[in-house]
Amino acid sequence: MSHPILIIDDDRTVCKSLELILRRAGYRPRSVHHPADVMETIQDFKPLLVLLDMNFTIDTSGKDGMKLLRAILANYPDLAVIQMTGWATVQLAVEGMKAGARDFIAKPWDNNELLNAIGMLIDKIPFSFGGVAAGAGSSGEAKDPFEGIIGQSPALLDVLDQARRVAATQASVLITGESGTGKELVAEAIHQSSQRRGGPFVAVNLGGVPAGLFESELFGHKAGAFTDARSDRAGRFELAEGGTLFLDEIGDLDAAAQVKLLRVLQERQYERLGESKPRPTDVRILSATSRDLHSMVAAGTFREDLLYRINLIHLHLPPLRERPSDIVMLAEHFLISARKRYDRPEMAFSNAAQDWLKRQSFSGNVRQLQNLIERVTILAPTSVIQVEDLEMQSRNKKQPNSIFSGDMTLEEMEVRMIKNALERNDREITATARELGLTRAALYRRIEKFNL
Repeated sequence: MSHPILIIDDDRTVCKSLELILRRAGYRPRSVHHPADVMETIQDFKPLLVLLDMNFTIDTSGKDGMKLLRAILANYPDLAVIQMTGWATVQLAVEGMKAGARDFIAKPWDNNELLNAIGMLIDKIPFSFGGVAAGAGSSGEAKDPFEGIIGQSPALLDVLDQARRVAATQASVLITGESGTGKELVAEAIHQSSQRRGGPFVAVNLGGVPAGLFESELFGHKAGAFTDARSDRAGRFELAEGGTLFLDEIGDLDAAAQVKLLRVLQERQYERLGESKPRPTDVRILSATSRDLHSMVAAGTFREDLLYRINLIHLHLPPLRERPSDIVMLAEHFLISARKRYDRPEMAFSNAAQDWLKRQSFSGNVRQLQNLIERVTILAPTSVIQVEDLEMQSRNKKQPNSIFSGDMTLEEMEVRMIKNALERNDREITATARELGLTRAALYRRIEKFNL
């Protein structure tokens, strides 16, 4: 899927560099150089994500960028925006996050860090609350944040009822469920229903944070704290101050990182790298994982005391195969968005196609279903989606058992599965991750680990 990304920067050289990086990563970039042209371009281009430079004059305070950021989010409140500036300051990052930006990248940027930040945001957009990605417009009426979660199955409604009740409290919540079930969507709905909804909602995928950068990412650092620390950096705790910090894939933390996180949660304070003065923190912690943390505690790979800290309330999202009555409802919801996005307003499912969808297991859950509906909306030859259209675009077909031999180790089987999935998806990371039921970050780690 060639996702549209808008670059807003007056430096044309920077724009060309970013466009090259994004095209190579499979995205569809477009640049705009003047703030006056931004709104019209957003309306025409309908980006899923915006990279916004914060300086458009010789003034390096970031005031120009902040003004434009507020204007963009006033018109498109759910549009994902990443701030970028060569004059990185903690104050500017915090101000931008409070205004609604999703992340902050300093220039000169690291390509992997930039693509990782973009990838994590792109992955969550299907679970946003009707932003540009879903072809939204807003009536301005206050809505129940949980209305953005589609489904009527008793298993799902029971979880959402618990989530509504816990939202008004300050309790830590652990959300579990398979990849693609919408854990971050529920976390954001809890935040938007809480007393902290006026504060920032900051999400960090811990599975995508290298062990050596854990403290910098979570707690921040001072310039000069380590090699390449050219400027101060606000950590996720600082960016989430007064709001909610969502720790996704918390089960991926190694033992050392678990100790550091536990200490902060116990003492309600942290230290930036390069500083010795503790900083108090006022954030609500929501966590999520697709792993069984209780089994990990029994195996000695996850700290029991950390589990108690994050698990005052436990919400488990059922996989899509356990809520088949919701599949067609979700498919129709995704089709409405896809029809607008790809200008195919007459698209509809045949009755047979609806019955076929109900029978599928969808190992990648809601995320896999959404991806399938987008592909078939683009590629179906007629306006009526038939079973053969869905079968042709489905990536959920089992591979012949002959690809495995009886004497293969588990690691060799994993390598073979990843290689085959990459080949089937033309090495497109997002599609491959969805097929395998992994996050992009988890897939990247395995590609690096197995040198693929």
